[in-house]
Amino acid sequence: MRKNVSLPYVNRELSWLKFNERVLEEAEDKSVPLCERLTFLSIFQSNLDEFIRVRVGSLADQMALQPTLKDNKTNMTAEEQLKAVLDDMKKLLQRKDYTYTLLRNELKAENISIVDFNMLSKKESDYLERYFDSEIAPLISPMLISKNAPFPFLKNNDIYVAVLLGKKNKKDKVGIIPCSNNVFPRLIKSPFREGTYMLTEELILHFVEKVYPHYIVKSKTLLKITRSADIDAADLYDDDLDYRDIMSELISRRKKLSPLTMSMTRNVDEKVVDTLCENLGLQKKRVFYSASPLDFKYVFQIQDALRKKEELFFQKRVPQPSAMFDMKKSIIEQILEKDRMLSFPFESIRPYIEFLREAANDPEVLSIKITLYRVAKNSKIVETLVEAAENGKEVTVLVELRARFDEENNIEWSRRLEYAGCNVIYGLPGYKVHSKLCLVTRKHHDEIQYLTQVGTGNYNEKTAELYTDLMVMTANPQIGENARQVFQALVMGEVVEQSEKLLVAPKCLQNRVLEMIDEEIAHARQNEKAYIGLKMNSLTDKKIIDKLIEASQAGVKIDMVVRGICCLAAGIPGYTENIEIRSIVGRYLEHSRIYIFGIEERRKIYIASADFMTRNTVKRVEVAIPIESEELKIRIEEMFITMLSDNKKARKMKPNGLYEKLPIDGTEVNAQELLFEQSYLQPHLQ
Repeated sequence: MRKNVSLPYVNRELSWLKFNERVLEEAEDKSVPLCERLTFLSIFQSNLDEFIRVRVGSLADQMALQPTLKDNKTNMTAEEQLKAVLDDMKKLLQRKDYTYTLLRNELKAENISIVDFNMLSKKESDYLERYFDSEIAPLISPMLISKNAPFPFLKNNDIYVAVLLGKKNKKDKVGIIPCSNNVFPRLIKSPFREGTYMLTEELILHFVEKVYPHYIVKSKTLLKITRSADIDAADLYDDDLDYRDIMSELISRRKKLSPLTMSMTRNVDEKVVDTLCENLGLQKKRVFYSASPLDFKYVFQIQDALRKKEELFFQKRVPQPSAMFDMKKSIIEQILEKDRMLSFPFESIRPYIEFLREAANDPEVLSIKITLYRVAKNSKIVETLVEAAENGKEVTVLVELRARFDEENNIEWSRRLEYAGCNVIYGLPGYKVHSKLCLVTRKHHDEIQYLTQVGTGNYNEKTAELYTDLMVMTANPQIGENARQVFQALVMGEVVEQSEKLLVAPKCLQNRVLEMIDEEIAHARQNEKAYIGLKMNSLTDKKIIDKLIEASQAGVKIDMVVRGICCLAAGIPGYTENIEIRSIVGRYLEHSRIYIFGIEERRKIYIASADFMTRNTVKRVEVAIPIESEELKIRIEEMFITMLSDNKKARKMKPNGLYEKLPIDGTEVNAQELLFEQSYLQPHLQ
C-alpha cells in the first residue's frame, strides 16, 4: 500500500483499478475458454475507457477547482489520486499488451491470425494495396495541422493515424487521418489464407505515404483520445426547458468535452506528441503507449469465425423456467397466494413480462406504476406498458434520463411512452431515481390490492441474461402502501421521508442500515452471536464503513461479497479482523444486492437496488425490500453461502487491500455455474 493511504481505508479510484485488474486476470486465465478470454480483454479496455471518462474526468475537474480538497478516507488530494491512478494504469496497460500477445499466439493455433504487413506474402500485400487504393483511399479525409486552419476535433475513442510530414525547405507538419469511418470494416480478410485478418487502421498506417504523396513520412503512429464525460444535468437546468431538451444538450456537450488521455501504438517523433498535446491541452504524463490495438471491439467478429468450435466458448446456458411460477396459471393469482422471486440469469424473466401483460389486460387492474433506469433496445417491458396505456389503464412511468450513457435510448422510450398515453415523469432535481420498483393497483370485489415488485437490476431483458440479479413480487399490503407513497412522492417531485417496510433512499435507507448494524453491535457486546452478510457491487459510504469497523471491533462476524470498488480493507488487527471480503468476477456480471442482519430467528434479509456508495445511499432514490417469506429467506441464504464457498472465481481481500485467489481444497466451487446447474435441476411447473 502507498504510504499516504490510511488503513483500514482503500482509495476508491485505486480500488476500481484493482477490480479491472481482476477482469484482466480472467483474460489471462487459461482455464477460461479462448474466445471468452478475448471477451474479458475487450471488457477490460472498455471498462478502462469509461473509468477515464468518468472518474479521471472528475479528478481532473477537482484538481482545477478544489485542489486542496482531500478524499475523506485516504486523505489524498485529487492531484495525488490522479498521479497514483496514472501510475497504476501504465502498469495495467503493459500487462494488457502482454496478455494480447499471448491470446494472439493462441489464436494462431486455431488458424486465426491478426497480421502485420511484415507477416504477409507478396500476393497478400499486393491484394491489400489494391484494396486500399479502391476501397479505403477514396473515403479517407486526411488533415494537416497548420496555422491556416483550426485544429481538427478528434472524437472520443475514435482511432486516428498521426504522421510527421517533411518537405524540402519546409517546416515539418503533422497530419491526421480518421480511421473510425463507419464505412470501413474494422477487419479486412485475406482471400488467400483462411482466418487471416488485418486491422483497417494498420492498413491505413502502412500506406500513409499514398495519402500524403508530396511529403516524406518521417514518423507515424495510431492514436486514440479519451474525453471527459463528467458533466451534470444540473449545470444545464432551466425551468423553461423541457427536460428531454436538457438531456439532449448534455449528450451533445459530452461529445466535445476536454481530452483526458491520449493512447498511441508506436513511439513517435516528439514533434508529433508536442503538437498534439499543445493543441489538445494535454500533459505528456497523460500519454500512454500500447503495443496492442487501441480497442478490441473487433474480437466479436473473430469469435463469429470460431463459433463452430464449442470448446473455445463457455458451455451454452439458457435461463430456465422458474419453479415458483406455473405459466399456465394467472401470475397475479400466484403472487396473491404467496411471495415469489426470480433469480437472473439462472431463471427466465418471462414470468415478470407475463405479469405486466396480464396486468395490462386485467379489467380489475386500475394502474401500473414503474421506475425505468436502463431498458433494452427492443424492450418487451416497455411495449407492455404501452399496451396497458392503450387499454385505458393509468400508467405512470418514471424514466430516468440521466442514466449515464443510456440517455439517448431513454429519451426515445420516453417519447414512445408519452405518445401512447402514459404519464411520464423524468425524476427529481438533484436525485437520480435508480430504484427498480413497480406497483400494480387492482380493485377486486371492492377491495384494493397492491402487487409490488422490487428488484436489484434493471427492467432489461438483455441484461437479465448477463447479470446476476434478484426480483421479488409480493401482495403484502403494507409493502404496497409504502410503494404507493414512493410513487406519490416522485410525482410531486419529492422524496419519501418515512417508510415502514421498504428502505427508501435518500432519507430512510442509510439511517436504517446503520441502526441494524448497531443492533448487531449491541448483541455482540452482550456476548451473543452477531452477524452481518452483505453482497453488492461497491462499498464507498464512509458512514457505513465506519460502522462496519465498529461492528468488527465489537466482535460481529461480517461476510461481504463486493464485486468492484471496496474502500474498506479486511482482516486488519484491531480494526477489521472479523470482516472477510470477497470479490467474484466470472462469466456473468455480479449485480445483485443482498443485506443480511442477525442470526436465526431474528435474521433480517433485504434485496435492494442500492450499493453502499454515498451516491446511492443519500444522493439517489433507491429501494430495498424486506424478505418476509421463510421460503425466500432460506433460498437467498443458500445463494449467499454458495457465493462465500466459491473458490474458483472468487478472490479474497488481504489486509493490504490487495486480492488473492483462494486455494482449492477439495471440491472446486464456481458459484455462478453451481447456481445455473441448480436452475437446470429444479422441478419446473410448466
